[in-house]
Amino acid sequence: MEISGEHHFAAPRAAVWEALLDPDALKASMPGCEELKETGPDAYDVTLKVGIAAIRGTYTGTVQVTDQNPQESYRLLVTGAGKPGKVQGDAVLVLEDEGEGTVVRYRGDVKAQGALARLGNRLLGGSARLLVGQFFKAMDKQVEQRVA
Repeated sequence: MEISGEHHFAAPRAAVWEALLDPDALKASMPGCEELKETGPDAYDVTLKVGIAAIRGTYTGTVQVTDQNPQESYRLLVTGAGKPGKVQGDAVLVLEDEGEGTVVRYRGDVKAQGALARLGNRLLGGSARLLVGQFFKAMDKQVEQRVA
């Protein structure tokens, strides 16, 4: 299933880039994040407690940032597994100046297995968009703290 969208930040690109790659800002912004532990350069183990529709669970997995083009783009690889199933994500984030602020455009692919896959693309897609929206709303606060 493909997901895409954009989010507008009222901050310079450098501040947005810094926040998006800061482990503390990521942990504070990821919905249901219980733990984010650095395992290497731009690689993390993550534990999330997430509920999608009637399926709730704790997922453990990895997050890896690759193909960095500083202050312009990067690729995010995510894997997770829990009792409700498995999830794999691969997304590219692109940052562009927009007036006094920054727009982040994202496009990615999410694959689910197990009970999550049985939810169907419409429900899973809606849930993915909701989680991405929550992430960016929380990241707004992280970025605001950097430019205040």
